[in-house]
Amino acid sequence: MSWDLRQSEMAELGSREQRALIAIHNSQRSLAEITELIHTAFLVHRGIVNIGELKSCDGPLKDMQFGNKMAVLSGDFLLASACTSLAQLQNTKVVELISSAIGDLVQGIYYENSKSSEIIYPLRTKLKFDISDSDISIILCNSRWENCLTDDIGISRWKEQVFLSHSALLAKSCQAAMELAKHSTEIQDMAFQYGKHMSMSHKLHSDLQPFVKEGSSNTMAFSLNSGPAVLHQEFLGREAWIKQIREAQGKGNIMDYKKLQEAIRAGKGVTSAIDLCRCHGNRALAALERFPPSEARDALANIVYAVTRFP
Repeated sequence: MSWDLRQSEMAELGSREQRALIAIHNSQRSLAEITELIHTAFLVHRGIVNIGELKSCDGPLKDMQFGNKMAVLSGDFLLASACTSLAQLQNTKVVELISSAIGDLVQGIYYENSKSSEIIYPLRTKLKFDISDSDISIILCNSRWENCLTDDIGISRWKEQVFLSHSALLAKSCQAAMELAKHSTEIQDMAFQYGKHMSMSHKLHSDLQPFVKEGSSNTMAFSLNSGPAVLHQEFLGREAWIKQIREAQGKGNIMDYKKLQEAIRAGKGVTSAIDLCRCHGNRALAALERFPPSEARDALANIVYAVTRFP
């Protein structure tokens, strides 16, 4: 009798734990809104225009300056609102997780935008006199200008930077959601792993679109620091990659992206990026396996399937 009662209590406990994993708490909904606010705030801040790079054909300078001010104020307002709501959750660990994710975002965006500053501003200091931005452009054209466009990094370093700028917020938000529901450290870690690897797959999937998208007659511009480009450089070698970039440059350093696309497609960069995307997708699915079957788990798995599917 006592044995049956104990078995019944254990089954009920297991059932309660499964329901807790499936249920969505109000605090978790609030956390999702906070995460979206932070993401939007950083998107707005990313839209700030570098006034020093503007040309006369880009429009009135005053309009650009006003737009920059509005972007700063709007992004700051969204970020302040998110931080206020975060404090209202009254969970120290969650505040610590999301705060560290904001720090990771700032660091990741700094890495993305620091390349041109490392070249231009030391150049002004070294020359010891004032020169215009047009003069700097001429000097850079004659002194390895292509280094402004692409970083000399391997795929491991690229993944570290992408985690900071694209994956940290989602991964730590997933972990924080489990903390709000009082789940174990193991469950929190699985949620973190899902968020991390799913967002890495999403980033690679996005980077691959200019190389795998069918039915488009126009060549899509792409970053020379995207996943396929970095992998292409890793296989090809830095010097050969720089040579290909120089060959794709026309008058006024206008880039022929179609020529670069063909060069990258001819190498191993695209296929390696697809394999890496699916690898991260499989890791995200493996983390999901630790959660009980539910519609929510199926929905999360479908997201992974969507970002690992290619034509």
